[in-house]
Amino acid sequence: MSEAKSHRKIQSFVKRSGRLSKAQSLGLNDLWSDFGVEINDKELINFDGVFEKQNDITLEVGFGNGDSLLEMAIKQPFQNFIGIEVYEAGVGRIINEASKQNVSNLKIIKDDAVEVIANNIPDESISHFQLFFPDPWHKKRHHKRRIVQKSFLDLLSKKLIDEAMVHIATDWEEYAKHIMETLESHPHFKNRAGGHMYSERPQYRPLTKF
Repeated sequence: MSEAKSHRKIQSFVKRSGRLSKAQSLGLNDLWSDFGVEINDKELINFDGVFEKQNDITLEVGFGNGDSLLEMAIKQPFQNFIGIEVYEAGVGRIINEASKQNVSNLKIIKDDAVEVIANNIPDESISHFQLFFPDPWHKKRHHKRRIVQKSFLDLLSKKLIDEAMVHIATDWEEYAKHIMETLESHPHFKNRAGGHMYSERPQYRPLTKF
């Protein structure tokens, strides 16, 4: 008699827990209904019902404390932004700050990004995709945990509209090479800067302390 082995699915991010400040708790709990998007298994998000205005959508994965994403949402009022993050302090912080600024074009999802993109983001719905400073998983045996893999790009390409922009930033040289090679070898993506050329930071991406 053989025993079935269970395999833990690799998530795109590891949930971090910690004490929340009063402001972070306010955003995570009291203000969640204003900015949070609840995810139901296999149910596609209706963006027209989520946002007040129908604009192109920028999807950012892993926004951390949210400073960069919030600033972009404020400066681009005619673009809708969705951020996916599992770090509760960051989620609470960005929601609290967005409420103070009366931001109406920003929504937050607190769940694993790969699962959300696979099960809840409609095909051909995203005009911009952002991934800033993802975990490089330095050790070679952990490289399989990196989010930028062919399988992820296969999935992402289905969710993007024609001519959509993919913007990825990293400060780890070896990971930058991996990202470049993975994107350039994929049939659905083209380097706008030219063959094997890295782009300068665009004006719309704010500088942060990180």
